[in-house]
Amino acid sequence: MKKIINQPMDFVDEMLEGLLLAHGGALKAAEADSRVILRADAPVAGKVAILTGGGSGHLPVFLGYVGEGLADACSVGNVFSSPSAETMYEATLAANGGAGCLYLYGNYQGDTMNFDMAAEMAAMDDIRVETVLVSDDVASAPAEEWERRRGVAGLFFAYKIAGAAAAEGADLDEVVRLTRAAVYNTRSMGVALAPCTVPAAGVPTFTIADDEMEIGMGIHGEAGVHRGKLESADAIADRLVAELLPDLPFEKGDSVAVLVNGLGATPPEELYVLYRRVHQILDGAGISIHRSYVGEYATSLEMAGASVTLLKLDAELTRLLDAPARSPFFEQSQGA
Repeated sequence: MKKIINQPMDFVDEMLEGLLLAHGGALKAAEADSRVILRADAPVAGKVAILTGGGSGHLPVFLGYVGEGLADACSVGNVFSSPSAETMYEATLAANGGAGCLYLYGNYQGDTMNFDMAAEMAAMDDIRVETVLVSDDVASAPAEEWERRRGVAGLFFAYKIAGAAAAEGADLDEVVRLTRAAVYNTRSMGVALAPCTVPAAGVPTFTIADDEMEIGMGIHGEAGVHRGKLESADAIADRLVAELLPDLPFEKGDSVAVLVNGLGATPPEELYVLYRRVHQILDGAGISIHRSYVGEYATSLEMAGASVTLLKLDAELTRLLDAPARSPFFEQSQGA
């Protein structure tokens, strides 16, 4: 293992300390729990609070989307491990502005168990909590069972829609409705080329030959749907989009947002080569691209690979996607 760290068990806390020192004007830690990171002005009175959380190692997910027009708070777990129910409960207390809370996170068993416990604890304090699970990874379950799927890079679109709706002043029921619409209309598929190493473990999360790739692998090294020889960027894009388009389905005349996401060790130049082909495929299918995002939006430490995410848009989702947002890891101005 070759990493810029001190002691592996101190990795997450030292990362958070550095993050707050670098972005103290935008973020703060909760007084009751240093693993709770809040936007600097939280709680925002009268606004639905958007709360998320998950294991470390995926920046900008989850922590990187705490900010204006995005999430209000994030509970932070160890690398690839769920935060505790107590941490999520403290996040709820710290972010609640009196209009209720939305728990918005990826569909993973450990997270679901702990977040549900936190919601029960919040209910005893008369804080209303609703939950939306992001389940965009088409490789992890059949289309008819899409709610069982893992949450991957599509989390970004869920944060963007939920955060914009809450910023507009929508009540909790409306924020939930719009966020569920975004999740239902989001599909992702990825490819892995090389593993990452969790600091506390000291060994790679999986093994793969130098001349191989795996289509559909999860962000923690979960098995994909195809392992074979490394192919060209165009062939990889063809494989990924061929899985995405029929799944919802995406059809001629649709308007979409496209996210080409790097998993941690893929140069941006390669992501743009991949985007080039994705754009060509969608254009040829008569699907218009309203917005495109290319870069690292949901990573897996230093895993090499990429994913493609499509969000089918309607008038409501387009308005919310276009709304301004700002965090230390993402910024979008109105209409830009």
